[in-house]
Amino acid sequence: MPNRHRHHLLAVAAACALAACSTTGEKAPPPMSSPTPATPVTSAAESATVNLASASGSLVSGKLSIVPMGDGVHITGEIGGLGGGKSHAIHVHEKGDCSAADASSAGGHFNPTGSAHGRAGTATHHAGDMDNILANAQGVAAIDIHLAGVTLGGGAANDIAGRAVIVHAAPDDYQSQPAGNAGARVACGVIKAQ
Repeated sequence: MPNRHRHHLLAVAAACALAACSTTGEKAPPPMSSPTPATPVTSAAESATVNLASASGSLVSGKLSIVPMGDGVHITGEIGGLGGGKSHAIHVHEKGDCSAADASSAGGHFNPTGSAHGRAGTATHHAGDMDNILANAQGVAAIDIHLAGVTLGGGAANDIAGRAVIVHAAPDDYQSQPAGNAGARVACGVIKAQ
């Protein structure tokens, strides 16, 4: 190697060494520790929709929107074809299957903790229990429900994504087991997370 190149390499090496030992008073950052494996995190869905279709020969249908909020989810929307001025039960059911004509394919109320049926907000109730909805004189119910204790997406035991919302012909009495004596299933829709 010619001397000229050797001197140039030595000069570059010296400059690098001086730069590494600067006198600015800053301490070198601590050595990086070896990375630890991260716990996988499954993110929850930002929203979901439910297109309710008639069941059991009814004319009930509607559309709901669901978003995570606080300690659960918030459900809004509109359901039509109900009994004018009447109350109707609404619940989240365990299976996202509305294929049966009477919506029995959706299974029972969503109940991951094995609780008895009751009124939402009380100590004993299914995770899918909600308060009754009231239709106006035209048979339309405006839905504005907060469902506490559930999640939307992520796969936890209390996750409602992929399950079904069922509207019943009668109101829930919040006492009769296992489903509040709410009568026929008049509409069913799958909770489709987005």
